[in-house]
Amino acid sequence: MSEPKYALTGIGNAMVDALSKVDDSFISQMGMEKGIMQLIEETRAVEIYAAMKPEAETGGGSAANTMAGFASFGGKGAFIGKVADDAVGKTFAKDLRDLGLDYETQPLAIGPATGRCMVLITPDAQRTMNTYLGAGVELCPNDIDIDIISSSAVTYLEGYLFDPPHAKNAFIKAGEIAHAAGHKVSLTLSDPFCVERHREDFKDLVQNHVDILFANEDEIKSLYQVNSFEDAAQIVAGKCEIACLTRSEKGSVIVSKDQQYIIEAAPTKLVDTTGAGDQYAAGFLYGYTQGMPLDECGKLGALAAAEVISHMGPRPLINYSEFLNEAVKQNVNTGT
Repeated sequence: MSEPKYALTGIGNAMVDALSKVDDSFISQMGMEKGIMQLIEETRAVEIYAAMKPEAETGGGSAANTMAGFASFGGKGAFIGKVADDAVGKTFAKDLRDLGLDYETQPLAIGPATGRCMVLITPDAQRTMNTYLGAGVELCPNDIDIDIISSSAVTYLEGYLFDPPHAKNAFIKAGEIAHAAGHKVSLTLSDPFCVERHREDFKDLVQNHVDILFANEDEIKSLYQVNSFEDAAQIVAGKCEIACLTRSEKGSVIVSKDQQYIIEAAPTKLVDTTGAGDQYAAGFLYGYTQGMPLDECGKLGALAAAEVISHMGPRPLINYSEFLNEAVKQNVNTGT
């Protein structure tokens, strides 16, 4: 088997994030539920955008953020996601390509605008997200590039994109292509409310199509409808090859068959939790595609997550390749 062209390909929502710091009263006045992601229509997006007065705007989307982090480590990757043929879509595409990522998905000529996510950050660093998916929901099986997926060591699927039926079919197609080529499939559950909407479909996906799962504590407990994290970790051990379960300040647990690796959270100053899970996945998957042991992959994930929550925005402000030097200092074998 030839060496894959890409170490990682992400499939997910393509959008731009608008971020602003607000207090709890703004959240309640706008009729939002704090700390979750809410799907909204375009008119609601316009209303929130006007009220929040964004402090920063950047390319976003969960899987795209992971790909940005992966590229920051030095990984070779590609992204599949739908934008409109508009100015925002062109900006999104340029951002990814400037990072060294391949992005060739055909833009939507007619239909909704490129998606946007309004991220509201409260003083406790929690983020409340209001997402207009826009053109992103138009991703369909025809957008899944067979050559790209079959040339990727790992294909990474974003749970947020699971709402439209044709996107589900696109995920299944991508998974089948990847496995037929002898490669791995990874999934992030993305959000507890996303899990509640698609619990049975996610269970099927995890058990039958996914090799590497990413979920936080609330998501994995919701998936298997248990109250105990320990119970959820035990259940998922028999469902997929590897499960990376993040627990905020408690660090993370990596479950692989009958083994568990406890990874401590890296010390940092908490400013904004946006992108923490995305960047944890970036660090873990970079280590994984480099052949590092699972616990060392988890340490890279923890370092990446710590960096991104130390500032506003879901993407790194430093070159993550610096963490490889840090890993060496901590006597971590990077394989280089």
